[in-house]
Amino acid sequence: MSEKEPLHVIKVEHTHPYRYDEDGFTVTRGNAWSAPGCHLGCGVIMYSDGDKLVKVEGDPEHPYNQGRLCVRCLAVPEAVNSPDRLLYPLKRSRENRGKNVFERITWDEALDTIEERFKYYKENFGAESVQFWQGTGRDIAAWISRLAWSFGSPNYTFNINAHSCYSPRIFACSFTTGTFWVGDYSQQFADRFDNPEWKCPDVTLVWGNEPLAANSDGAYGHWVLDVLERGSKLIVVDPRLTWLAAKADIWLQLRPGTDCAVALGMANYVIKEDLYDHEFVDMWCYGFDEFAEHVSEWTPERTEEVTGVAAEKIAAAARLYAQADAGLVQWGVALDQRIDNLENGRAIVCLMALTGNFDKPGTMIQPPELLKYITGWGREWLTPEQDEKRLGANYHPAVRVGSGAAGSSDCIEALLTGKPYPIKAVWMQSINSLACGGADTEVTMKAFNNSEFNVVADLFMTPTAMAFADIVLPIAMFPERNGIRCGDGCQRGETINQAVSPAGECRSDMEVNLELGRRFNPEAWPWENVEQMFSSIVEETGYTFEELRDVAPAYLPFEYGLHEKGKLRKDGGVGFPTTTGRIELWSHAFNNIGMDPMPTYYEQDNSPMSAPELCEEFPYILSTGARQWGYFHSEHRQVPHLRALHPEPTVQINPEDLADLGFEEGQWVWLEGPIGRTGRTGRCKRKVEAYPGMARGVMCTEHGWWHPEGDPEKLYDALELNCNNLITWDYGTTGWGANHKALACRVYPVKDGE
Repeated sequence: MSEKEPLHVIKVEHTHPYRYDEDGFTVTRGNAWSAPGCHLGCGVIMYSDGDKLVKVEGDPEHPYNQGRLCVRCLAVPEAVNSPDRLLYPLKRSRENRGKNVFERITWDEALDTIEERFKYYKENFGAESVQFWQGTGRDIAAWISRLAWSFGSPNYTFNINAHSCYSPRIFACSFTTGTFWVGDYSQQFADRFDNPEWKCPDVTLVWGNEPLAANSDGAYGHWVLDVLERGSKLIVVDPRLTWLAAKADIWLQLRPGTDCAVALGMANYVIKEDLYDHEFVDMWCYGFDEFAEHVSEWTPERTEEVTGVAAEKIAAAARLYAQADAGLVQWGVALDQRIDNLENGRAIVCLMALTGNFDKPGTMIQPPELLKYITGWGREWLTPEQDEKRLGANYHPAVRVGSGAAGSSDCIEALLTGKPYPIKAVWMQSINSLACGGADTEVTMKAFNNSEFNVVADLFMTPTAMAFADIVLPIAMFPERNGIRCGDGCQRGETINQAVSPAGECRSDMEVNLELGRRFNPEAWPWENVEQMFSSIVEETGYTFEELRDVAPAYLPFEYGLHEKGKLRKDGGVGFPTTTGRIELWSHAFNNIGMDPMPTYYEQDNSPMSAPELCEEFPYILSTGARQWGYFHSEHRQVPHLRALHPEPTVQINPEDLADLGFEEGQWVWLEGPIGRTGRTGRCKRKVEAYPGMARGVMCTEHGWWHPEGDPEKLYDALELNCNNLITWDYGTTGWGANHKALACRVYPVKDGE
């Protein structure tokens, strides 16, 4: 245990211990922050009969989700007991990639081979010749970054095109305010809405997010309904009429990809109408006069021209948000999936600052976290000399100063070209690039097949594993292993508790990482087992992993007004952890890396305003990434009850457009469009859905599609179903950012036999 004084945590009282017997079942209380699942980490109760998981329910004594669960958790037993799971380590030769000719091997052979090959490449080509790719964060992210950096590779990266997910909002916040913020739904308190310090937000601004189906930043979607029931007004900014947009006091139906312009227009209105918080701006904001001049062109009328949102609606939304005593923003990945994704985040952060919506009840808060996994864990094991070799860091400003990860698009470029140095091996853990995170499938295929040796660790055989893997490692699901819930905008110390034995020879992600880490760099991995490793992370709670398991969730100390109390800055001074100690509307951090110090709107490539002639040939705007209730990215397609909810990929089209096109609902069509600036076009197959909530000329579709029941050697139909066929690997304006949300598109019927 640490010699530091442990934090004073607040424990949640439970009727039963974490494991007990009930009606012939063994019942295990735990947490669902891992696959198969989503980002949230809901409290769950798992019922097992012997070693068979029978059912999963929400934990009514858990303050976070208060017994509520979505269909993904309710269907976990189907996933755990699926006959299609990977059960044993597999191998095949490089020449047989794409062929279903795997051979079962032992864990010792798999790990020995990985160790031998990775060490060979390190000794002969440098540790940088091995890339480490991860999928969504959850409770596997920290271990992968430590594995990469302790091995000596600076090329740890995320399986998302140009880091177009979550990171941009985090670093837009960090560059502007010095840290990240989340909306205050009382989630930091064990007594939640009854806590006397908390205030219900007067206005909730949902921007580029569908919280009920896609929960970001550790925010449980139902919390939005909870605050609405307590009187909060609702503003929704979204091109599509979501369920929440239909309930909103104001819905801003913007042209896809114009979020930054909406934010700048609202900011200008707030300033011109003298609605900004004078006291907060005078005391805690830097560069107000420069910012006011910068946004002065964004009148409601100018904003309407660019975004398609009526000027009076821009004004009404700005007025409602600014005049609220407390307002929060629930934002989502749509803001990250633009070429200028940092600009979107910066503009909205500046709007928050103008209205004083920071660090007080019902606004944006700074939650304590045990481990900020988004910046990785174990960076001290990467030498400065190796960090200099990090792909993208020497020529893209956001990559250089951002999360410490390599640029994902730069990693693809190095795989394709061998420059600035050859890439020999790729570690792929919990990623499904071909069906989900990887853009431009043709390029993704070439890139990963250029690697001499690929390892994939996953739950099921995916298109990515079938296409690229030389070794496949079978991974345990969350009811089959232990873990911890400690980050992602979440303030509690919590354990993921094993309820049943792993299927076959599956092992947990962290067991695999610990074992390999000890082989590569035993000093960096001093623990004998994963429970010791977890204990080292949660030690500031005053508990070991085993002790925490009995009392979790343990809520960490929280207070408002940190910037006024000198608790945000390392030097102990009042203010925000920026150069000036203020929220920087004119940003020194951005200026220092050669970017515009104030948020600026950039028109997307291939849009009706930037390329009108091209858009005559491709007349529709396609927005990708719409969320579905039963799926998390490309997961869950082989779970029967979830697949039944939404059996095939769809494209939502305005009924009038549908009539003009002469299509029938349920008809299969091709969506086709230019792939960025490559000069090529790509297409994907979809079923038509008439949707009155789409504006004319705009279409919306889901991502992550493949057919697990399909032919393995046709990669489970991923190549024809993947909407990323229309998206290019990009570098945006900073090394981050790619257009996923405003693609030029045309649509035509699928012919017989296609």
